[in-house]
Amino acid sequence: MVQKYQSPIRVYKQPFELVMEAYERRFPTCHLIPMFVDSEVLEETESEDGAIHQVQRRCKLDVDAPRLLKRIAGVDYVYFSQENTLNKRERTLHIESHNETFSNRVIIHELCSYSAHPENEDWTCFEQSASLDIKSFFGFESTVEKMAMKQYASSIKKGKEIIEFYLNQLEEEGISHVPRWTPSLDAPSSSSSSVTTKPVCATPKLLQLELPVTPAVSIPVSTDANDHEIATAINNDATQSDATSNDATSQPENQMENQTGTPDDKLDADYIKRYLGDLTPLQESCLIRLRQWLQESHKGKTLTLTPSSPSSPPFQIPKDEHILRFLRARDFNMEKAREILCQSLTWRKQHQVDYLLETWTSPQVLNDYYTGGWHHHDKEGRPLYILRLGQMDTKGLVRALGEESLLRHVLSINEEGLRRCEENTKVFGRPISCWTCLVDLEGLNMRHLWRPGVKALLRIIEVVEANYPETLGRLLILRAPRVFPVLWTLVSPFIDENTRKKFLIYAGNDYQGPGGLLDYIDKEVIPDFLGGECMCEVPEGGLVPKSLYRTAEELENEDISLWTETIYQSASVFKGAPHEVVIEIIDASSVITWDFDVCKGDVVFHLYHSKRAPQTPRKDPLVGQHSSITTPGGNNVQLIDKSWTLGLDYSMVESPLTCKEGESVQGSHVTRWPGFYILQWKFHTMPGSASTNLPRVDDVLASLQVSSHKCKVMYYTEVIGSEDFRTACFDVQSLGSMTSLESSHSGFSQLSHATSSSNHSQSSSMISR
Repeated sequence: MVQKYQSPIRVYKQPFELVMEAYERRFPTCHLIPMFVDSEVLEETESEDGAIHQVQRRCKLDVDAPRLLKRIAGVDYVYFSQENTLNKRERTLHIESHNETFSNRVIIHELCSYSAHPENEDWTCFEQSASLDIKSFFGFESTVEKMAMKQYASSIKKGKEIIEFYLNQLEEEGISHVPRWTPSLDAPSSSSSSVTTKPVCATPKLLQLELPVTPAVSIPVSTDANDHEIATAINNDATQSDATSNDATSQPENQMENQTGTPDDKLDADYIKRYLGDLTPLQESCLIRLRQWLQESHKGKTLTLTPSSPSSPPFQIPKDEHILRFLRARDFNMEKAREILCQSLTWRKQHQVDYLLETWTSPQVLNDYYTGGWHHHDKEGRPLYILRLGQMDTKGLVRALGEESLLRHVLSINEEGLRRCEENTKVFGRPISCWTCLVDLEGLNMRHLWRPGVKALLRIIEVVEANYPETLGRLLILRAPRVFPVLWTLVSPFIDENTRKKFLIYAGNDYQGPGGLLDYIDKEVIPDFLGGECMCEVPEGGLVPKSLYRTAEELENEDISLWTETIYQSASVFKGAPHEVVIEIIDASSVITWDFDVCKGDVVFHLYHSKRAPQTPRKDPLVGQHSSITTPGGNNVQLIDKSWTLGLDYSMVESPLTCKEGESVQGSHVTRWPGFYILQWKFHTMPGSASTNLPRVDDVLASLQVSSHKCKVMYYTEVIGSEDFRTACFDVQSLGSMTSLESSHSGFSQLSHATSSSNHSQSSSMISR
């Protein structure tokens, strides 16, 4: 497996020429890096005007490896080849390095770049990217990989210290300014021995660049809604130590807006430290690479064909803090973090969770009887949420509201918690990414173990665990009664192990002693009902009047209406049982549009036309089910009769489109004839697989037992009149030619609940990029 690294932008608050002067002092050896033994210049060239200076070096490293490994490998030193290109006119230095030793077994490639800051010419930017691919190494592949990445991370961390060391040395020598290069009337000689260059970090590092290094890339610190505020805060912080930073903060606001939200955005190292915390170089790399992957995978999925239609909301790249939570939840395993993040993004998209705080209004019964609320913050600045669970009538709330209302209310609490974390980060001047929850169990008894209530609690825990990882910093459970172990036994298996480690449980009044509440919450904000002096506005709860209870039928209908507000529908696709949707077209030249995500498995998408109306699915007397099968994963509807013949009873009007798990597709078709159009999602059988001869219903029943034979899609369709479509096309002409409509087919792989797309043309009659 190829190990990759992508650095954040590192900013030196000194001009490019002064940084280059400090950089040159690192050769031929650097005492600050003992493993960098020596370097020799193989070739050195300079342009006639002296603006371009190229140096090729061979570097000798004494790698910190076990002696046994060196003996087996038969080497004491490792050699790297490096090529540096200094462009004094453009004020850039590009460094490329690769290994010579064991190049047939290990491939190490690195690209680095120094450049003048695009928004402040008196600052210098540095970034690097690299890759390590170990083909074979005498059976020690895993050991060598871990050792290499450890040394690489160490050298990255020290790289900035080395440059700053030489910058301080220059300052002590009275060198605070190096003039910029200017063209001379007298061209210099073809070579200049006074100029020295060398690879970016004294140690030639690893790894292949994923994106090309550009000398003048825009460096907004984040694509979040608070970009301007964060950028200003960082630049203001820098002003305190460097008066020249005024140039960076004086740019017009509209210029900042144009620079944010693009796939070329890079994170700044100072921004990461200020707003996300201290991360190791490899953790920073995981964050940047996952963020870039999201930007590339979801590029372009913001098209709305008609302003009046409830088409899919534009995709929003999650905030950096949110991405980081998913990485932490999987110990910075990028593949695992990407999988759960993608599942969560699809869930947020399907239920429009991004708009929950603006659209959700708590029913009055929740305002009166839900015993929870936000209350100041703890000693670390984390938002503090108080839940008086022992005073809550869980049975009454479930009977009066249903599970869905309670779930939505809890989700609104979590969304509010994320917002408060952002605010407290600004207020306290340090990263705050999680909150503290205080649960008071006084009054908890057997009535709280009512089965439907426990079931609702477990479902809420499951949803929160999946979509809000690493948001709970600490859980203080106070006044736990004797019945608590029973509840804990039921609930704890559904709570992540890392989350359980954050629980502190106190029985009786133990919370008032040493190691208790005062260790985590300031005395002046301890609620009055816990012996403090702060008035707490959390409702006291009480029994929900039975007059507010609803019948099971009312609750069921209420639950359905809550979560079907999404414009998307879910469907299951089985091996031998496609899912089909019929659309009747009266006026020719109408436009059928679709937007679907492949949440599980691989499918083939077809579009057919028939003059005959498909028959309504009938009940199969043998199995007692409709051919429209309802499953936990969604519905399955089959409309094309088995007796129909392709080309006679119906015809294909679009070429088949194979869609992989995790991909998202937007497209449309301009109809040529009236009649019935059938959208079909069919199970994709891998080449070489034997086709089944089972009847369709039997195959479906068999497939229910085999998860690998089941796919799931989430889709939305809409028909647009020809006049409306022409208007919409005119409105979006800036996005590209609308003469032919092409599919927007994403590369959002591993989504397992996917969302959004990048543009990938597949069909001749779908939306253009």
